[in-house]
Amino acid sequence: MKRPHPRSSAGFGAIAAIFVLVVLASLAAAIVRLGQSTQTGSAQDILGARAWAAARAGTEWGLYQALKGSWTTCSGASQTLDLTADTGMRVTVRCTSTVYNEGETTTGAVQTLRLYTVDAAACNSTSACPDNTRAVQPGYIERRRQVQATQ
Repeated sequence: MKRPHPRSSAGFGAIAAIFVLVVLASLAAAIVRLGQSTQTGSAQDILGARAWAAARAGTEWGLYQALKGSWTTCSGASQTLDLTADTGMRVTVRCTSTVYNEGETTTGAVQTLRLYTVDAAACNSTSACPDNTRAVQPGYIERRRQVQATQ
C-alpha cells in the first residue's frame, strides 16, 4: 500500500476556513440588514402615530374655531399649525361649510343648519401639508383626518 504524499492534502484546511468565514460574514451581514429594516420600520410607526395625533389635534382645533364663531363662513378658510415642538409635525387645517334646510321649527319657520367640514393634514414637513416635493423622499410621513359637525 502506497502512502499519500503529505503535500497532496496541504491547503485543504485553508480553503475550508475561508469558506466558513465567508458563510459567517454573509450571515452577519444579513442580521445587520434585518436589524436596520426593523429599526426603520419602528421609527416610521412612531412618526405615523405622532402624525395621527397631530391630525386629530388639528381637527379638534378646527371644530373649536368653527363652532365658537371664529370661522363663521368657514368657506375655504385654512390655517397651518406648527406642532413641531410637541410632535415634530405641521398641520394644515381647512374648513368648509354648507347651509341647508332641515325641516321646520315648531312655529312653522324653516330650520336651517350649517354643516362644517374640517380637514386636517399632518406631516413632518418644513412647510404646509401636504408637501408634494417631500412626499417622494424616504422618511416622509403624512396623515389626514376629516370630521363633520352641524350647528
